[in-house]
Amino acid sequence: MVATRSDHRRHAAGHRARAVATAWQTRFALLALIWGSSFLLIKQALATFAPLQISFGRLVIGLLLLLGVMALRHERFPREPRVWLHLAVAGLVLNALPFSLLAYSETQIPSLLAGIVSAAAPLVTVSVAFLLVPDERIDARRLGGLAIGLVGVLVMLGVWQFGGGGSVTGRLAAVAATVSYGFGYPYVRRYLAGRAISVTVLAAGQLLCAAAELALFVPRSVPHPASASALLALAALGVAGSGIAYLLSYSLVRERGATVTSAVNYPIPAIAVAEGVILLGEPLTWFQPFGAGLVLVGVWLVSRTPAAAE
Repeated sequence: MVATRSDHRRHAAGHRARAVATAWQTRFALLALIWGSSFLLIKQALATFAPLQISFGRLVIGLLLLLGVMALRHERFPREPRVWLHLAVAGLVLNALPFSLLAYSETQIPSLLAGIVSAAAPLVTVSVAFLLVPDERIDARRLGGLAIGLVGVLVMLGVWQFGGGGSVTGRLAAVAATVSYGFGYPYVRRYLAGRAISVTVLAAGQLLCAAAELALFVPRSVPHPASASALLALAALGVAGSGIAYLLSYSLVRERGATVTSAVNYPIPAIAVAEGVILLGEPLTWFQPFGAGLVLVGVWLVSRTPAAAE
C-alpha cells in the first residue's frame, strides 16, 4: 500500500511529539539528579561554611553563571516593577528561604532524611496550583500518583519510628523548606512563566532578588578553615544546583506546568538516600528502598499528563 501525504504528515507529527516528550523528560531527570545531589553537597560544604553562607554563596555563583549567559545572548533584565515584585517573591520562596532552611536542617539531621522530606513538595504544589493556576487540573490519575508518592515518602521516612532520627528542629526546618518549594512552583507558573521573557532572564532575576534578600544576614567570617572539598561543593551547588537547575525548572514550569515540575521532588529522595549511604556512610534501613520504589511509581503517574500520553 502506498503511503499518502497525510500519512507522512501524521508520522512526522508523531515523531515531533515523541521528540518533545523525550526532551522534557530528559530535563526532568537531569533536574532531579542535580537537586538530589544537592543534599550531599550541602553536607560537604557545611564542613567549612555556615548555613547562610552556603545559601548566599550558591546564589551568587549561580547568578554569575546566568549573567554570563545573558551577556552572550545580549539579553537584558525587564524594567517593569511588577515583574521584579514577582521575582522577589519567587526568589524568597524558591531560593532564600528553602536554601537556608535546608542548609540549617543538615546541621541537625542526615542528608538523606532532608532529601526524603523534600518529596512532599508536590502535595503543597497541587493544592496551591489548584487555587492560583486555572489550567492546572487535579484528575484521578494525578491524585492517585500523589497518594502513592506520599505513601512512599512516609515509608522512606519510617513514620512508625517517629521521624527516623535527627533533631525535631532539623526535621521541622526541612518540612518548612519543602512547603516553601511547594508554594513557589505554582506562583512562578501563575505570575512569571507565561511572560514573554526568556527563562535565562527570569532565572537570573530570581537569583538576584534572592541574593539581595540574604545579603544583610550572611555572616562575614568563615567558622572553619576552608577545605578544598567544601569549596568544590559550594561551587557545584552554585553552578548546577542554582544556575543550571533554575534554567531547567523555568523551562519545565513553562512547558509542563507547576504540578508536573514539582513532581521532580519525588525521585530526589532516592538519589539523596543512595548518595548519603554510599558516599557519606549514613545508615540505610529496609524500608527506604521500598519507599523509593513507591515514590517512582507516584512520579510516573503525576508526570503523565494527557498531552504527554497521547
